[in-house]
This record gives sequence, C-alpha cells and structure tokens, in this order.
Amino acid sequence: MSDALKDYPITVRFPLHWSEMDAYGHANNARFFVWFESARITYLTRIGLVGAGHSGIGPILAATNADYLQPIVFPANLISGARVSRIGRSSITMEYAVADADKGTLYARGGGVIVTIRYPSYEKIPVPAEVRAAIEGLEGRPFTPPA
Repeated sequence: MSDALKDYPITVRFPLHWSEMDAYGHANNARFFVWFESARITYLTRIGLVGAGHSGIGPILAATNADYLQPIVFPANLISGARVSRIGRSSITMEYAVADADKGTLYARGGGVIVTIRYPSYEKIPVPAEVRAAIEGLEGRPFTPPA
C-alpha cells in the first residue's frame, strides 16, 4: 500500500481509465468525488451502516470537499482511502485521500460529513452505539463522545 495512505484503515485500489481524462490531459476533477465515494461506501459497509444490519437506518452525505494537490495523468494505478476524524451526535466526519498506488504520490485530500438518518422519513437520528463501536474498532482508538 502507498505510504501516503498508511493511516487510512480502508483503501480501494483501481486503475485510472482513459475515459476519466479531460481535454487538458489529466484526470477530470469530478472523478475524485467518485473515488472518495468508493472508499466511503467501503468504510460504511465495513462498519455496518450500509447494507444489512440497520434496517431503515443509513447514511446521507451532508457535505463534501476536495483539495487537489497535483494532476493525475494516464496511465496510473490509484488508491483511495477513507478514515473517520470525528463522531458527533448524529454525524460522522470523514477524511479521504487519493494517491498513486505504485509511487505513493498524493494527488488529493478531501472530506465529508455523513449524517445518520431513518429512511424513508429522512429523520436525523443519533449515530447507533454499535456503529460508533465499529468505527472505534476499525480506527483503533476511542472518540470523545459529543457534549
């Protein structure tokens, strides 16, 4: 794994596809959000917030951002990572990164806020205790409970 993502407990590897390039000869900036999403969904599945286990309870993306550090040109083997930096009462703050899987070059960092809701009413609910525990187990550290 790339040293640039060694602190990310979830990583997803993939090649840069030719169709992801734009007219300027580098990966289109919108693709980074898809790569962040791949790592995020893998993370959320791992902690039981996506898929079986929480009937009617799930995540919704409330905010997302990206900082582009340098362009990606074809060909490239990439790795995207996700980690949690904060657990609030009803929100989970995540951090993402995309790097070259072979050379370790860090191409972008990003973040997002996930809110736990009850579907289909979209009612905001507290992060379930078992999800909080799964995040702490995956991250290997406790999180300070919200005030």
